[in-house]
Amino acid sequence: MTSLKLIISIILTMGLIATTSTGQKPAAGDPELARKIARFAPTTLTADVSKLTPKDRQALDKIIAAAKLLDPLFLRQVWGGNEALEKKLQADKTPAGRQRLHYFYINDGPWSRLDDKEPFIDGVPREKPANASYYPDDMTKEEFNSWVQGLSEADKQKATGFFYLIRRGPDKKLTIVPYSEAYKEYLVPAAALLREAAALTTNATLRNFLNKRADAFGSDDYYESDVAWMNLDSPIDVTIGPYETYEDELFSYKAAFEAYVTLRDDVETDKLAKFSGHLQELENNLPMDPRYRNPKLGAASPIRVVNEVFASGEGNSGVQTAAFNLPNDERVVKEKGSKRVMLKNVQDAKFNKTLIPISRVVLDPSDQSALAFDSFFTHILCHELVHGLGPHNITVGGQETTVRKQLKELYSAIEEAKADMTGLWALQFMIDRGIIDKGMERTLYTTYLASMFRSVRFGITEAHGRGVAMQFNYLTDEGAIKFNEAKGTFSIDHSKIKESVTKLTRELLTLQAEGSYDKAKAILEKYAVIRPPMQQALDKLKDVPVDIEPVFPLAK
Repeated sequence: MTSLKLIISIILTMGLIATTSTGQKPAAGDPELARKIARFAPTTLTADVSKLTPKDRQALDKIIAAAKLLDPLFLRQVWGGNEALEKKLQADKTPAGRQRLHYFYINDGPWSRLDDKEPFIDGVPREKPANASYYPDDMTKEEFNSWVQGLSEADKQKATGFFYLIRRGPDKKLTIVPYSEAYKEYLVPAAALLREAAALTTNATLRNFLNKRADAFGSDDYYESDVAWMNLDSPIDVTIGPYETYEDELFSYKAAFEAYVTLRDDVETDKLAKFSGHLQELENNLPMDPRYRNPKLGAASPIRVVNEVFASGEGNSGVQTAAFNLPNDERVVKEKGSKRVMLKNVQDAKFNKTLIPISRVVLDPSDQSALAFDSFFTHILCHELVHGLGPHNITVGGQETTVRKQLKELYSAIEEAKADMTGLWALQFMIDRGIIDKGMERTLYTTYLASMFRSVRFGITEAHGRGVAMQFNYLTDEGAIKFNEAKGTFSIDHSKIKESVTKLTRELLTLQAEGSYDKAKAILEKYAVIRPPMQQALDKLKDVPVDIEPVFPLAK
């Protein structure tokens, strides 16, 4: 199956859709929709395949073919009405119709993710359904919670687990449907392609992962393939399967399918590998009550720097992922740790196409020299590293549970904010101990300040943007971020920033350790808003691309 997202991207590069960030108006169509599309700068993402063996090069094509199948699968997960709407949009050949289809593919649905999920197509729900298509449209939280209480322990784990949908049976009662059954039309051919790639590759660890992940597509048991993914050591570094739970805005229980097909950058990977050796030291010094610290982290914490050659599903939805930390299965994290994958060519594009232009607007000219790609790249690395630190498996009221289950739909925003703040804290910790050159301190906080505006532009209904808005206002109230009203610019108060970062880190880690839904709700309600100074700055950024729209020449 050809990825229609890919076709749209290719059309863009050929100049057949006149929506650019240069201010040029399209010859026809909807000017407002053209403006929305122009916020995503078309960007070619590729890598050097010349060092792959001939068999691995063939395997790469098979893996990309499997990954393409996750685009229509993810569309189905986002909303039950997406498939019918897609067919309707494809039939509209007018310029405005082509724009609607284009923006539909960017957002994986009819709601604009950069605009608080407002609909941009008529005839769809005014609000993006929190249930996505993981649960029946008419199911409430109360009905689900009441139903779960009557289940066996095994069925409770499935009902609240990553890989099972909730549906209504013929008797209208709730029932559990495994992903392998619900998405069979995509997962069966995807598994076949992964097995074909496994038969081709010359790398034993890649072969092992591809075969085990193909098995998981049919069994809904991803544990062994997650362990195999942790052990993956191959020039082709592939992540494919159901992982993140952002689309489940009801409980944050259900995982969305995504794929990142990448080639490893050995030089950059070797540079960053040293950070893995300091994770236990960081955990042992986290600014929270020592009883909440983990005295023995999972043994493996590999770091991979890669260049992306194809992404699909949630991996190519709206704002592009710059790095990720997986798996999310707490069993694997506890036993094996987690792997951090840095998408270097994506980060390069984001820094040059969005962050540098943003800095020219929101920072005072005297601070713009403190913007550095190294600080941007390394903080994203630490953000991913510290996802694996701090509370995960916790005890609340004498019952063993997880932070994710306790914080429910608030989990993603809190966890992203925790990773940002703890990442800054960790970098300062390593700077103070000489693990990282002290020169980074000059650029670290100012670069992050500019990057906060980049993240908030993703929208504060999105987990990352919401978490960043909360951090920004908290640090502002602590005096660590200053606003120059006369110039409309922002700066860091270096006498207060370190203490403020530590304070917020402690607060977020503690509420996670306590599993406190109420404290999470309170901090987000108080701080996760756009205040007038930030809104003034955001208004000035309208001509700056918000993010990139990838074009993948290797996937043609």
